[in-house]
Amino acid sequence: MASEGTAAESTLTEPQARHITYCGVCTLPPEYCEFGGTAKKCKEWLEKNQPDLHEKLYSEEAVAATLATLSVDAQKRAVKDSQKKEAKAAAAEAKAAETKAQAQVLIKRVERNKRKYVTAVSGLEAHGMDLKKVAKEWGKKFATGSSVTKTASGGEEVVMQGDNSDEIFDWVVDVAGVPEANVDCIEDKKKKGT
Repeated sequence: MASEGTAAESTLTEPQARHITYCGVCTLPPEYCEFGGTAKKCKEWLEKNQPDLHEKLYSEEAVAATLATLSVDAQKRAVKDSQKKEAKAAAAEAKAAETKAQAQVLIKRVERNKRKYVTAVSGLEAHGMDLKKVAKEWGKKFATGSSVTKTASGGEEVVMQGDNSDEIFDWVVDVAGVPEANVDCIEDKKKKGT
């Protein structure tokens, strides 16, 4: 009996680890990219970075084999669903581009004391910038204190010590790529307390 138990144990092996490729766009395995909202971008990424896997998943033979297993009604629904998802993704992409094109960046120079100023910049997050990273970069670039604060309206803005509005305007246009028409400079004076 003891010899049978050891023979069975020797035939069992530990499971081997599998190497799984993940999509660079949606971070799902490529087999599941179709269930996300970015199937078209995922397909382009896969074709560029993993051509052999792209051929395996999206070749005409693979698509025909997948569709052949479905009933006629299911095939029609699958085609309709994929068209719907593509249209929805394209509409979302167009809406995001339109929002980005209309977003304004406001650079306010606020007077603190007689000759002391603070520069506040709002609207950068609409252009895809991380405000904390921008504040840190500006603090180093302009050698001044810089932080992210909440505004009264619920948004966030980058506040810097000193009058750096001209340099910030140039940085926003040149480095961030915001159109010059979407950047406004405002001078704001604090009212004296009574």
